[in-house]
Amino acid sequence: MRNDPPGFRPQDAAMLRSNALFGRLSDRALGLLVSTAQVRAVPRGTTLFVQDEEADRFFVLLDGWVKLYRLTRDGAEAVVNIIAPGETFAEAAMFASGKFPVCAEAVTESRILTLTAEGFARCLREDEQIAFAMLGSLSIRLRHLVQQIEQLQVQPTPQRVASFLLRFCPEGSGPATFALPFDKALVARRLGMQPETFSRALAKLRGVGVETQGGTVSVADLDELRRFCQVDEGGAAGERD
Repeated sequence: MRNDPPGFRPQDAAMLRSNALFGRLSDRALGLLVSTAQVRAVPRGTTLFVQDEEADRFFVLLDGWVKLYRLTRDGAEAVVNIIAPGETFAEAAMFASGKFPVCAEAVTESRILTLTAEGFARCLREDEQIAFAMLGSLSIRLRHLVQQIEQLQVQPTPQRVASFLLRFCPEGSGPATFALPFDKALVARRLGMQPETFSRALAKLRGVGVETQGGTVSVADLDELRRFCQVDEGGAAGERD
């Protein structure tokens, strides 16, 4: 019998199963982990943790979007990542330096599953498969970071924007319309570009059937957009901007 925390929904279990960290766990191991967790709803703008705070917990985003960012010496934000529903974050910090290397803020109304380091360690002692799952999850995270670096160094600006927009597109072919869950300025910062550069990139995407109206994005053909995002093997995919 499962001992789920208050606020944990049946669909949340299916979401956890789709995550690399939890997908290969036995039902017993997953139930054990979830039983030590806490679910909470947080409004937009909530700070989940700050840079250099003790990393005694990690998170699964059940609903909403969360930005991870570092504060520079002059107080500016450098956006490191934007976490999507179903993704984990801050798990590496819990076992490495013991300090959060970034800040985390909910950029929409969100629902978050929090697992404590103490609870996780207790589960590790009960089921060694959890440790192997954690290693697999961190390996996947490393591959994603390598892909991000490649995009920054190789992909032209319009393709970087298009690749990011694909995160919000449904599976399959044909047209799609969706609303960005956060403002374009945050997208630009996540992609490491100025707002005017981001606007120029969006204008160039009209040539492959992408139109934007405020925060609404329309894609004429998803397959064409996916083909556009592919970079030639030498990185020679066109202009940088």
